Amino acid sequence: MFFFLVIALAVVVAAVTLAVVGGGEGTGPLPEVAPERLHDPLPPDRPLDRADVDRIRFPLAARGYRMSDVDDALNRLAAELAERDARIGELESALTVARTPEPQVSMDKPGQEGRQ
Repeated sequence: MFFFLVIALAVVVAAVTLAVVGGGEGTGPLPEVAPERLHDPLPPDRPLDRADVDRIRFPLAARGYRMSDVDDALNRLAAELAERDARIGELESALTVARTPEPQVSMDKPGQEGRQ
């Protein structure tokens, strides 16, 4: 039984080796495949919205997601969030200035304070 398992293992290893190296079929080794990229990248011509973030799907790499794609998307989102936060801060400060009451200016003409 042990001898049969050793022979079966050798056959499997040989088959995999021939498939990878090109087992004499004239096709050669496995062809190189271009790395998978984002199918629907984030739009560069307009600000992002919630649908863009929901729609993004990262392609899988050998050990998870391709780090450069994820880093690019996160950098873009971080930049836009910082830009929006700055704009919100500007608008809030402008609103605070607009809500503060202006000092009362006297409508009396100079020199008429004591006359009646």
